Amino acid sequence: MKFRIGYRTLKTAVGTAAAIIIAQQLGVDNFASAGILTILCIKPTQRKSLRAAWDRFLACIMAMPFSAFFFEVIAYHPLVIGILLFFFIPTIVMLKAKDGVVTSSVIILHIYSAGHITKGIIFNEIIVIMVGIGVALLMNLYMPSLDKKLYEYSSRIEGNFRIIFMEIAKYLRTNESTWDGKEIPETAKLLNEAKSLAFRDVENHLVREENLYYHYFTMREKQFEIIERILPISASLTFTVEQSRMMADFIDELCENIHSGNTAYIYLEKLRKLNKEFEGMELPKTREEFVARAALVQLGNEFEDYLLIKSSFKGIRGPEKKNRSGAVGAN
Repeated sequence: MKFRIGYRTLKTAVGTAAAIIIAQQLGVDNFASAGILTILCIKPTQRKSLRAAWDRFLACIMAMPFSAFFFEVIAYHPLVIGILLFFFIPTIVMLKAKDGVVTSSVIILHIYSAGHITKGIIFNEIIVIMVGIGVALLMNLYMPSLDKKLYEYSSRIEGNFRIIFMEIAKYLRTNESTWDGKEIPETAKLLNEAKSLAFRDVENHLVREENLYYHYFTMREKQFEIIERILPISASLTFTVEQSRMMADFIDELCENIHSGNTAYIYLEKLRKLNKEFEGMELPKTREEFVARAALVQLGNEFEDYLLIKSSFKGIRGPEKKNRSGAVGAN
């Protein structure tokens, strides 16, 4: 396995050290606990980090009055810790802050170890909590941009779409193919990975609720489902007719413009004109020709659905050096 230090590891290491140093400089007891809080609050995304910070802050604050009540009213005894947790944990879960149970237990044990509760102890614990959580939130303000990776995924997926369409067009002309179809499972895998990455990008923006790339990959996923339906239809064509070559020409033009700035409605119009041409042509004379033309009509319907899905998507801007048109995937 390749040894790698990621940005999250680096932030955790730096943040933990910083939290402990700050807490120690402030002269608080149990200053190392600030580092533990920082470790627990640094998450892969800003939203998760903010949620973790809130859960732990709420749980730690709640731990102090619980500790004061059970230890001062009953006793400073190990059995009392068990009784306290018996009531405390369900309360925290009810408040939807269950991720803070472990952290707040540390605060409870601090108070138990002290053997008494004073304003100074409460203030000390609040400082530890604020330093640990505060440093974690500051460290998580920086999240590396995922746009480059997302654009790379979009380019690879579109490249596979192009290869698939070229192979379909080739088969429609010749009824022969040596294609191994490896782009099909590869595209399915790329779409899953891309959607996961795009969702992570959504989680890294506290204000923005949606992500164009996430919608883009969802759109491509729907188109890919249609491509999976197109493949067996085209494979069923074992008899070449003039309409097959016409459809192949349309597919060639379509696949060549996947990376251009052209919009889907242009190709929808071309497809409709192509269908009208089919309707005006001489009726089939043999059963084989009839079956082939019926399959081509079905193929045309699937391509229309494919283009309609794209026509509702407004597009995204990619890196200018890689895409002069400024749009990601017009078709």
